[in-house]
Amino acid sequence: MNQGKLPRSGLGSLVLIAAVVGGGVAAFAYTAGWLSPGRLTPERMIAALTPPSGPPLGHRRNHAKGICFTGTFEANGNGAELSKARVFERGAYPALGRFNLGTADPHAVDATVRVRGLGLQIAAADGEEWRMALINPPVFAVSTPQAFHELLIASGKKDPEAMKSFIQANPEFAAFAAWAKTAPWTTSYAEDFYNGLNSFIFTDAKGGERAVRWSLVPMAKGVPVSQADLEKRGPDFLEQEIVERVRTAGPQRWTMVTTVADPGDPTADPSKAWPENRRKVEVGTLIVQRIEPERDGPCRDINFDPTVLPQGIRVSDDPFPAARSSVYRKSYDLRAAEARDYPRTEAAKP
Repeated sequence: MNQGKLPRSGLGSLVLIAAVVGGGVAAFAYTAGWLSPGRLTPERMIAALTPPSGPPLGHRRNHAKGICFTGTFEANGNGAELSKARVFERGAYPALGRFNLGTADPHAVDATVRVRGLGLQIAAADGEEWRMALINPPVFAVSTPQAFHELLIASGKKDPEAMKSFIQANPEFAAFAAWAKTAPWTTSYAEDFYNGLNSFIFTDAKGGERAVRWSLVPMAKGVPVSQADLEKRGPDFLEQEIVERVRTAGPQRWTMVTTVADPGDPTADPSKAWPENRRKVEVGTLIVQRIEPERDGPCRDINFDPTVLPQGIRVSDDPFPAARSSVYRKSYDLRAAEARDYPRTEAAKP
């Protein structure tokens, strides 16, 4: 990607938004019926995600640009009412994560990427892990994995009619498009909200079940900024800023807020937000204490697979987590085989 002057609206708003989607959430795919003729496979999805310049060898096939962090998750005990998962019992649990950009280009200019993400792993003392992948949009772009694949195909075509036809067939895309065009940009990973847009089932100690989504709400005050102002910063300003912020201001914090569905709320469709009046429970605080470069950092070889769950949390009828799991696994296999293309530094080698 050209790291000089950034393009403006010449591509047209529909194509631009499609590019945002393709970069921002492109780890989602379709797993149901992998072996059926004409259905998607992880290989086909990864091929659709690959930029014209070729695959990012040695890197994740999407969200390729990122930086590691370590810290703790401090559970306040409130979550134990919702789930018997050990990580909700009051206490501090090791956390490992990765700030990232929704792009397949590990050298992308930060101001060109609309969607930012956060991968997180929380570990309990008994060895159970809770992994998740969150992004900053409040809704997903489309309602089904198949529609997402169609979006990637449409956005890759030069014919503007392709996107128009896609939007006509998938009207739910409008909510994401509105966010992409109007939501303020921020100057730091620390100032972003991160949303787990998929629904999961929490099971409490008595066997009661409820559908839940969750978000990480930043304690740092967001500073809105225009994309034009971001263009004036360096191509890697987000990584540089979070390193300097943690070094000078200390650990950064997010409140984990779970939202409990009412009966009838859609659980299989992440493009539909639940009403604002749904019950919310603050279950703890993520504290980012240390930032480490990805090349040699502890998050490099972690798949933030959302189906890696502790007892007390399970997947719902939402098909996206299982789909992402398959694509993540294939992406890991590819980048592991290409390790020589993204080698660790000599000091970090065993």
